[in-house]
Formats: sequence, structure tokens, C-alpha cells
Amino acid sequence: MNGCSKCIKMGGITLAVLGILFLLKDLGVWGFWGINWWTALFVVMGLGSIGSSGCPDCKAVRGESKRK
Repeated sequence: MNGCSKCIKMGGITLAVLGILFLLKDLGVWGFWGINWWTALFVVMGLGSIGSSGCPDCKAVRGESKRK
């Protein structure tokens, strides 16, 4: 993953929270939403990609230049 440290950290936190939620679901502690883990993963990855595409620091890390 190419991105700034802020976006990578936010993505990691989001995935960790999602993982904990699905762990609680698997353990029968908390039932929620009735969605599969891969659906939630695709949504999180899509939102992360959209977010990092607008981040100036991520663009600088990837070497993208500003269009004039």
C-alpha cells in the first residue's frame, strides 16, 4: 500500500476495529448487521482508496504531480 503514514494508520485502525467486531460476532457475544466479513472488507478498502486519492500527502508519496 502506498500512502502517507496518517492514512495507513487510519486504515489499520479501521481494519482492527472491523476485525474485533467480526471476532465478537464469531464468538456469539454480539450479533450485528448480518453481513459477511468480505463485504465489510471491500467497503473499508474502497473507502480507504477514495480517501487516500484526495490526500495531498498520499499523492506526494506516490509521486503524483499536480495537474494544471
